[in-house]
Amino acid sequence: MEETYKFSVIIHKEGKWYVSWCPELDVASQGETVEEAIENLKEAVELYLEDEDVQIPAGGSILTTTIEVSHAKTSRPVST
Repeated sequence: MEETYKFSVIIHKEGKWYVSWCPELDVASQGETVEEAIENLKEAVELYLEDEDVQIPAGGSILTTTIEVSHAKTSRPVST
């Protein structure tokens, strides 16, 4: 029987690439667009789950947010 799982995805840009990361499994991929990075991560996760010995974490999701920090040494804003 096939099961469906939900995992978190964190995406950030490195140069011209979007890097996608699944923190629950510590699996990452990349793409030239956000959509491509997500699709490539889905494929990487599917391949990861094919391993017979893989440990799939129990339910619950990772929560992410942003914070704002001021610092005198910051000379330029971080690009998004």
